[in-house]
Amino acid sequence: MHHRTASSTPAPITIVWDWNGTLRADLDDHVAALNATLPALGAEPITVETYQALHRMPIRDFYTDVLGRALGDEEWHAADTAFLAELNRRPVRLQPGARQLMMGLRARGVRQSLLSLAPHERLVTEVSQAGITGLLERVDGRPGPSVPSKAPAMAAHLQSLGAWVDPARTLVIGDSVDDAVAARTVGAVPVLHIGGLHGAARLATAGVPLVDTLQEAVALGIALITEQQLAAA
Repeated sequence: MHHRTASSTPAPITIVWDWNGTLRADLDDHVAALNATLPALGAEPITVETYQALHRMPIRDFYTDVLGRALGDEEWHAADTAFLAELNRRPVRLQPGARQLMMGLRARGVRQSLLSLAPHERLVTEVSQAGITGLLERVDGRPGPSVPSKAPAMAAHLQSLGAWVDPARTLVIGDSVDDAVAARTVGAVPVLHIGGLHGAARLATAGVPLVDTLQEAVALGIALITEQQLAAA
């Protein structure tokens, strides 16, 4: 990794945001969409707590955990179609204060991008609907079928952002253990918030800082980056 001298100007801090459950406040939407599909599969609705405890990618495996059995292909396609239809009915809402937070970061010279494993075209549309496209250097979703980990996409995302990105000055904010793993893979600093699709007990297994809000995630993450840079100087 490139080591800067104490007198050199450090690279700008970069924040790579996650989308679902992080910038987008859609936990309740996801639970409602899942529950809308369960009666046809012979199952009772689940609670938010159960959703957070069991949620994982790919979603078909998540259904297996919820139902206690694997879905047949026809069942899966019907459930997935119904889930997405219900989800698409719901307006895109950001976490409280998220847009103001991002605008403040931009004014401070912090560069921001978004990486999600949601389908790319849908992601671009939702981010536009939320009114934050102009605050982001880059928006990347997955171009093809579901993948089990964000780590390869994170490496490609940082590379696409350009040579000005220093992984050691990059903060990854998400709501899953996988976000933390992806951050560590590229040498970035992960901070997870507990208001998303995954519960606090699961997130604690990642061994990284956990916070309640995006505002706390930003403050803590930038402090950690600054602390690490001072220690390395």
